[in-house]
Amino acid sequence: MKYFSDVDSKVDFKSICFEECLDSNYIKPARMTYIENGKKKVWDIINSYDSVSILLYNQEIDSFLIVRQFRPAVYANNQDGYTYELCAGLIDKEGKSLEQIASEEIFEECGYDVKASDLKKIGSFFASTGISGSKQTIFFATISQENRINGGGGIDDECIDVLFLPLKEAQNFIDDDSIAKTPALAYAIKWYMDKFK
Repeated sequence: MKYFSDVDSKVDFKSICFEECLDSNYIKPARMTYIENGKKKVWDIINSYDSVSILLYNQEIDSFLIVRQFRPAVYANNQDGYTYELCAGLIDKEGKSLEQIASEEIFEECGYDVKASDLKKIGSFFASTGISGSKQTIFFATISQENRINGGGGIDDECIDVLFLPLKEAQNFIDDDSIAKTPALAYAIKWYMDKFK
């Protein structure tokens, strides 16, 4: 069992280089012009997929299951790039409900079998409002060792560390600005503490 201070994946930072992105399967840049209060304005935006994320709580060990992965956009900002996050994924599968997509992401990233019907919606919010305005819907589920099918870690070439964050350490974790984490992770943990503590 790995805790949030235990990590596996490592990026070869010497291999990093930047180049112009001429096309992408995930984002489409656009420029919007509009008039607000009689003044013409211009704003550059990126059209991107909405997403789901899931706060997973293991009652047996009183811990949250979280993931850690390398995020190139964060690296461009802080020269580290590793962030702690909720299990999450893009809404890019047609014909599937948000719950079904979330259930698949839990299995792929974390190795746990959680039925779509066992997910409780926490809420939705808009992320990166200045540039993409994509919407994220957060769910919650309890898990146990019975739900564990494999070690997770993602599919294809994904490198996702699956870790446990003990509930007793969660407040200090989300208050620590030296730990790179997503707003959804902090929000979901606060939600849990407000609801169940």
